[in-house]
Amino acid sequence: MTETQRSTLSACFSLAIILCALFVTQRFVLPLLWAAILCIATWPLYRRALRLTGNREILSAALVTLLAALVFITPLALGVIQAAHQAPALAQLVAKTNTDGLAAPEWLLRIPMAGDAIYNWWQATLGQPHGLAHLLQDGSVGRMQSASEVLKRVGSGVLHRLIDVAFAFLCLFFFYKDGHALQSQTHAIGAHLIGAQRWALYSLKVPTAVRATVNGLVLVGLAEGVLLGIGYQFAGVPSAVLWAAATCVLAIIPFGAPLAFGAVAALLLFQGNASAAAAIVALGVVVLFVADHFVRPTVIGNATKLPFLAVLLGILGGVETLGLIGLFVGPVVMTLFVTLWHEEKRFRHAGTRDAAG
Repeated sequence: MTETQRSTLSACFSLAIILCALFVTQRFVLPLLWAAILCIATWPLYRRALRLTGNREILSAALVTLLAALVFITPLALGVIQAAHQAPALAQLVAKTNTDGLAAPEWLLRIPMAGDAIYNWWQATLGQPHGLAHLLQDGSVGRMQSASEVLKRVGSGVLHRLIDVAFAFLCLFFFYKDGHALQSQTHAIGAHLIGAQRWALYSLKVPTAVRATVNGLVLVGLAEGVLLGIGYQFAGVPSAVLWAAATCVLAIIPFGAPLAFGAVAALLLFQGNASAAAAIVALGVVVLFVADHFVRPTVIGNATKLPFLAVLLGILGGVETLGLIGLFVGPVVMTLFVTLWHEEKRFRHAGTRDAAG
């Protein structure tokens, strides 16, 4: 057997092992990715904890994991508690609307061009007794046979999500604890595959892109939700805390915040409070404009040295392809692509200089 054949066989053997490992652990790939993203984003905090605890790895990993769990789980728990408190009232409202019908508001007639059509459609559907049930009978809600089936499906989904969250934070603890060994092994494998100099260039880009994306998407989105939540409170929005929590979640996704404050404005308008609805829309537009045109491009683009279009394509393309985790994977992929683009330009320029010399 020649050396080339032996190298090819060795590469196929290694690839087969990797594919088998992915097949066996496919159910937990997503929690592992979340844990890796959290670990990379908060690694400087773990290093600071190591210094404060005298390089006690287990204690530092446990403290930072607990802190991360508190930061990420507490808002989610508050939102779930608020939703649970509001669920009976919402269920009663839906039941009453379905039983008695919901009269169309008069302001629909003032909408230019389409107002009459919307008003007539509302009266023919939602305005009639059991109109909501007829409207939803062809959808998934209409196919639910009983309340127990609904509770079973919702409970099963919540249980799976809780398992994923618990496993992600368990993995996060071990990523902190064994982080230095993982880094050393990853660097050794990367340098062996693509060369030490090239690996050093790419390996520095990934943590920067992840931290910039977390800061630019998550933290800015949470800030948007807090600011708009304060506006909801002053405007007298029912369940302002729940709407603020929903805005925080949607604001993390580009173009998601308008869905939240638009729904709040529609609720206020339906209640006859047109001035408060206009104020919420104005506040949302200002907050969104500042965040999307100044803060996010500055935080993400300056840190990763990416053009704004590349940032936007990475975020939107990642969400479209991979779901929520694509918010973080997309910008990392675009960062690596732009790095490759500049690297190829440097190679071409170097080749041109050598030829001229």
